[in-house]
Amino acid sequence: MAVDRIWSYAPDSGYVEGQDLTGFTVSAGDGTLGRVDREAAPGGMRHLVVDTGVWLFGRSVLVPVGVVTGIDPGARKITLACTGAAVKAAPRFRTDSETRDPAYLAAVGDYYHRLQPASGA
Repeated sequence: MAVDRIWSYAPDSGYVEGQDLTGFTVSAGDGTLGRVDREAAPGGMRHLVVDTGVWLFGRSVLVPVGVVTGIDPGARKITLACTGAAVKAAPRFRTDSETRDPAYLAAVGDYYHRLQPASGA
């Protein structure tokens, strides 16, 4: 998998272009992380900013859309291909300006890319 693919929804994720995911619940392999606060795609680096509420003491996390494995519009739920522990260990998201910082986004993309299983390509 190319690192750039971490910033694109997988074709089988259930994402429909133009779909607003704000407010959807985000679940990882080991439980619920929080809700989508907003979406962004600066320079093609599409990601979700997830408000974790009390799970991470009110901290938000940035999740590249390439780790989304499923979107259920009826249940308003997004499923990720990683665990909550992996999300918690990702490069720390501190300010909104980071959603436009190429160096920060590259570090996040590299981190999540390394979590993905190796493909035959």
